[in-house]
Amino acid sequence: MPCQTAHASVGDKEPFEEVDPTGRYGRYDDLLGAGAVKKVYRAFDQEEGIEVAWNQVKLRNFCDDMPAIDRLFSEVKLLSKLSSKNIIRLYHVWRDVGRNTLNFITEICTSGNLREYRKKHRQVSIKAVKKWSKQLLTGLDYLHTHEPCIIHRDLNCSNVFINGNVGEVKIGDFGLAAITGKSHVAHSILGTPEYMAPELYEEDYTEMVDIYSFGMCLLEMVTMEIPYSECDSIGKIYKKVTSGIKPMSLNSVEDVEVKAFIEKCIAKPRARPSASELLKDPFFTDVLN
Repeated sequence: MPCQTAHASVGDKEPFEEVDPTGRYGRYDDLLGAGAVKKVYRAFDQEEGIEVAWNQVKLRNFCDDMPAIDRLFSEVKLLSKLSSKNIIRLYHVWRDVGRNTLNFITEICTSGNLREYRKKHRQVSIKAVKKWSKQLLTGLDYLHTHEPCIIHRDLNCSNVFINGNVGEVKIGDFGLAAITGKSHVAHSILGTPEYMAPELYEEDYTEMVDIYSFGMCLLEMVTMEIPYSECDSIGKIYKKVTSGIKPMSLNSVEDVEVKAFIEKCIAKPRARPSASELLKDPFFTDVLN
């Protein structure tokens, strides 16, 4: 029977801040992350006895921005159709009319996003970075070969999550994803400037923009520096990217094999290998999973 009010389990000193309409999921007042679009709280699945992430969007903040609300609903709808070990899994979604919020429950990654995890653990071998990269590409390959094709469009290390105890990497935050259909061509400028492929600015691109972003993610994993951090404005980043000027941090990559692999990913669109092709690259010869 659905719970009508927030409650605590027997012996639990802290009650839930709110409970979903089914009574299965309870939200704690423990903020895991916050962005321009939503807040993410720690929550609990009482049926399975596991921790989950409660994603919440206050819709009143976007009452005059229907495109933003549409993107939110698109993210949720999209997530519900995906099934891959390297993609964040969606469990439940509902709209709370009383609180005017959109809520959805997803799996939780114990170690947070890859950017913060990498900063926390500075001594990481190239082999470990390759393992993370292979999982990222496996997730991208799933998206790009999905029917219809799905382009993430905002892949960066803050949108990649990790279970550090098992080294499991998952792609999340699909608010800017585009379903392109058979043409595999999308139109609109969206994303994080430092990770955006040049053709994204031209509003005529394919899933290869995700490969470019993946290359920038790998660059950040290796250098622990956000690409184009030498630029102090979005305008300067745009000018460099569209002019084909690579980020300065690429010059600090000492491993010749890693540097060559990154350059392969951020090459001109037609020269970039697909995710499935990159997974077969000799770069991953010594990576079993």
